[in-house]
Amino acid sequence: MKDKQHAIGSSLPRMDALGKATGAVPYPGDLTMPNMLHMKILFAERPHARVLRVDTSRAAALPGVVAVYTAEDVPVNDYGLQIPDQPVFCGPDPRRPGAEIVRFVGDQIAAVVAETEAIAAQALQLIEVDYEDLPVIADAEAAMQPDAPLLHPERGDSNICVHYKIRKGDVETAFAQADVVVEAEYRLGQQEHAYLQPEAGLAYLDAEGRLVVEAAGQWTHTDRKAIARSLDLPEEKVRVRYPAIGGAFGGREDLSVQIPLALAAWRLKRPVKIIWSRRESIIGHGKRHAVVLRARWGATREGKIIAAENTIIGDAGAYMYTTNKVLGNSTITSTGPYAIPNVKTDVYGVYTNNVPGAAFRGFGAPQALFMAESQVNKLAAALGMDPVEFRARNALREGDTLGVGTPPPGPVTILPVIEAAAERFGWRKTENGWQAPEIEQPASPWLRRGIGFAAGFKNVGFSFGYKENSWARVDIHGQAEMEGATLYIAGAEVGQGHHTVMAQIVAEVLGLPLERIQLMVSDTAYTGNSGSASASRLTVMAGRAVQGAAEMALEKWRAEERPASAEYIWYAPETTPFDKETGHSTPNFAYAYVAQAVEVEVDIETGQTRLVRVVSADDVGRALNPAQVEGQIEGGVVQAQGYALLEDFKTREGRVLTDQLSTYLIPTIRDIPEQVETVILEIPDPVGPFGARGLGELPFLPVAAAVNAAIRDATGQWVDVVPATPERVLRALGKLDG
Repeated sequence: MKDKQHAIGSSLPRMDALGKATGAVPYPGDLTMPNMLHMKILFAERPHARVLRVDTSRAAALPGVVAVYTAEDVPVNDYGLQIPDQPVFCGPDPRRPGAEIVRFVGDQIAAVVAETEAIAAQALQLIEVDYEDLPVIADAEAAMQPDAPLLHPERGDSNICVHYKIRKGDVETAFAQADVVVEAEYRLGQQEHAYLQPEAGLAYLDAEGRLVVEAAGQWTHTDRKAIARSLDLPEEKVRVRYPAIGGAFGGREDLSVQIPLALAAWRLKRPVKIIWSRRESIIGHGKRHAVVLRARWGATREGKIIAAENTIIGDAGAYMYTTNKVLGNSTITSTGPYAIPNVKTDVYGVYTNNVPGAAFRGFGAPQALFMAESQVNKLAAALGMDPVEFRARNALREGDTLGVGTPPPGPVTILPVIEAAAERFGWRKTENGWQAPEIEQPASPWLRRGIGFAAGFKNVGFSFGYKENSWARVDIHGQAEMEGATLYIAGAEVGQGHHTVMAQIVAEVLGLPLERIQLMVSDTAYTGNSGSASASRLTVMAGRAVQGAAEMALEKWRAEERPASAEYIWYAPETTPFDKETGHSTPNFAYAYVAQAVEVEVDIETGQTRLVRVVSADDVGRALNPAQVEGQIEGGVVQAQGYALLEDFKTREGRVLTDQLSTYLIPTIRDIPEQVETVILEIPDPVGPFGARGLGELPFLPVAAAVNAAIRDATGQWVDVVPATPERVLRALGKLDG
């Protein structure tokens, strides 16, 4: 065993690569069974209305239609990841007051089950629904006003569903002492997840009479809990399995098709399948939160930030989804990875009639960090100081406190990542501090190039007092010799390479080659609760559980218990919630740090901005699989490039205008940067397995702010609206009105 090849730290091929590349691995839309029925769902297609009547008689009479379900058919007609505030079906339901209210265009009214998808689609057109349209509240700031119509009167007398505060030090006294004060407003729009596989799934009864739901998700056990609750079934009667998942990025944390599918399969005792169209996916499921951010920051002429005052207003949309958690992260990251002694921050989440705000890679941090990093860049410019030098003077060190008044758990590595990104990009450290490189300008006079810098940090794992934990089991096979091992783990493989890395941990502990590790994954019938594929947590949380289970099984094996099996639950260090008045807390048990430098080319005649070069320095603690780390960083950068420059999600009075990928533009191979350079720092974190930190969200965080700084360097103008579309660039240059 001493001479074995180490699995950890090796760029081993992904275990699912061949099956996904050849098409052998089924995604939800590929699933099929004998005697299978097909489902289509009727969406409200209006942002705010009362459903007066739903008549399904003509649809039910259509030949080939097997069943039509509405609000009254759902035993418990509501659900929600945080609070059950969303009806499964909107419509008259005497058991649930408020279920008759449609609150966004993607609310579901009815589901048709038929022998073919075509018949189901035809039947949808035969359902008659009478609506009474209600006032539409599509602007979060308008929804905050005392006289605004209430979208959830059962939740209180305001549309404000979240309000977090930070009160640290004495902000007004600090502003009076500041030599420079920068005030600005930032607006960031919604972002569509645009995963390759739209929402789809199959539900059926297994040989043991359990209701099985196979659909893409991010946490099998919470999916099971929600399905069982709505159908009024014991959880053990419901089984959730994940097929291959065609991307998630946070968008599959909240349910979509699962409960209607489960209802139909349970009632009809036949398999039922659904596949949403791209348009249904875009209007029917959550988006990254749109936010308005207002900031006033002050610094001394020596380059020290001494005061920050922030207001963040997040558009929660029609339902809570994860708004309370997303905006909690916005609160923590609103001051960036810097030591600021005086902070006043107010963060609001507000119900509107827009598509719900949902989890999306970065989970509230990209929005808050865009504000924080833009403020840092503007303060540096106002002081005539290099932006890297300014960051170096303010970066968090060990023992410094965050805005919430407590120090982040160590090691605090923001300064090393700032220096690594700067050095790789071409910054020089001189006796007078950091100096930016000179860049060559294009020969064409209408093209201008500029560089920008930004940094960021984000929590690893769940926060605010949640008892964070994860389960795993390892079986070692054989008698005289180890023949192999089986890993049982529920963590979702959403494309990030999670299952491969977990198998690598088992291989490392047991001294086995990777090909002798088998996986039993993402099936509530066989696995305990590993938690969600979110919060950059699975490598750390599930990794520690897998490591613990493998070590316990190895102990049993060495004690001659053969075959050997062990289960293990790993609990993370404790965290605490915000103090309601001050925000004082220890909200997270670990953080990860990133810094990026970019170069852009702006066409000042068309406003088109091209991302030329990106250097991303990420502290991953330990790169368990370096090739996968590099892939995550490159993918995160390109996805964030779309957010920064292209993806303009447009709505009007709650109606989605960009409801196809022909109108909602995401980066293609022709758009991606010419160079994405990855700098991997490995400063071990004592919490993670083999020192690893969570990585998945990290490379997304600073891109938009770095691009904004580079546009300003190229043109002399800030574009404080995301995305920085050509129209917005031209407007900033004074070449467009409005």
